[in-house]
Amino acid sequence: MRVLFICKHNRFRSKIAEALFKKYNKNKKIKVESCAVNPDYIRVAESVVNVLKKFGVRGVNRHPKKINKRMIDKADLIVIVADNIKRKFKGKKVIVWKISDVRQGEIKEILKRAKLIEKRIKRLISMLNHARIA
Repeated sequence: MRVLFICKHNRFRSKIAEALFKKYNKNKKIKVESCAVNPDYIRVAESVVNVLKKFGVRGVNRHPKKINKRMIDKADLIVIVADNIKRKFKGKKVIVWKISDVRQGEIKEILKRAKLIEKRIKRLISMLNHARIA
């Protein structure tokens, strides 16, 4: 099974979702990646990296990736980790987590959203493992 996390720029929400999924997922049959619908190719901010360190995550890929056909085709599940994407993925199972963006310097808000994403990631991993679809 392949899970694809998507947000607008792949510098915050989808990067955090990918990193936390990799941290908590123990099922090696479930693969994950993240991407952007509109990357601006600015590296992931130090503030996001520092918040992830609070969750015990190190070594985050700081370069945004743009969504492409291969990613969509390979994905069994697409998780939109944003409230500002209105894209349809015909024939794909899609979950939408309407999580708002924040400015890169707003550490408290980044941490707040990271905790929300963490909670949803743990629930998603449990759901995937109990559904035996992986």
